[in-house]
Amino acid sequence: MILSVTFVSFCHISKCENFSDVCRNWCFARLSDWVAAARRLNWNQRLTFLMQNRLSWAQAACARVLRPLVKLALAMGLKHPHLEELLRDLLIDEARKAWQAKGVDRPNISQIAVTTGLNRKEVTLRVRSTDDPLPQTELSSAAKTFTLWLRLSSESPELTVLPVAASDKGPSFESVARQASRGDVHHRAVLDELLRLGMVTEHEGQARLMVQGFVPSRDLQTLLAFLGDNTRDHLLAAVANTLEQSPRFLERAVYADGLAPPECEQVHELVRARWDTVHHELVATLSSAVDKSAGHGSQRMRVGIYAYYEDRAEPAAHARKEPS
Repeated sequence: MILSVTFVSFCHISKCENFSDVCRNWCFARLSDWVAAARRLNWNQRLTFLMQNRLSWAQAACARVLRPLVKLALAMGLKHPHLEELLRDLLIDEARKAWQAKGVDRPNISQIAVTTGLNRKEVTLRVRSTDDPLPQTELSSAAKTFTLWLRLSSESPELTVLPVAASDKGPSFESVARQASRGDVHHRAVLDELLRLGMVTEHEGQARLMVQGFVPSRDLQTLLAFLGDNTRDHLLAAVANTLEQSPRFLERAVYADGLAPPECEQVHELVRARWDTVHHELVATLSSAVDKSAGHGSQRMRVGIYAYYEDRAEPAAHARKEPS
């Protein structure tokens, strides 16, 4: 406001017949300096505002992501010291990867400390490789065998039941397991694992598929592994899109509130039915792609889907919303 008044005042003075050209030029030169300084100040203020809000926005987004994980951690008995140690290890590991992405093959302690906000002593103590006690779901011979068997049975329903031992009469569990694991794991060990997980039954030399998806509900360790892998890749897709990395990944959702429980379950069943169809198509396409590259391609890929509903946190004070 002061700058605006000053500008008007100088404009008025410049029109006075007795005002010397030298004085007028000097005044306008000073005015130009003040305007430039004000613009620089305004830009710095805007930049500071943007940075402060960027941090608060990111923190709020992380809180939304972490809340379900904190719920899981508390249910599993994890305490604050466990989570604090985990967060510090992850900060250091991701900071190292960030520097390596910039061309720094071996980032030093100071670089990691500056990036993470941890002091040098903490970084020094924690720069080490950590062991992951969960199984690698994408490497499971049982999961690969089950997926291949499910694909075959979707194309030929009679293959839902297979003889355990190989024979000349057609596919067997042994031949499916050998193909899926590329002969690395004995078919008996694979079958025992699927029996343990409750996904197949065995009777008089015959194995039968009992479920339509690899969901090891009897094995908490494997369930947690799938939770970690599936959620990680979903978040990686969303984070990559937010950071405007290339390629842009498919990551979409539909939301509605004001629904009754039966309506939610109806939609849930619709999604399940559609996923069964898409799942079989994806398995066939991806299996063909893996065979085409003889398994030597450099890329990995995970495609997933989810549906979730619950009671709203507070009574709605507004009209029913349409799906967005």
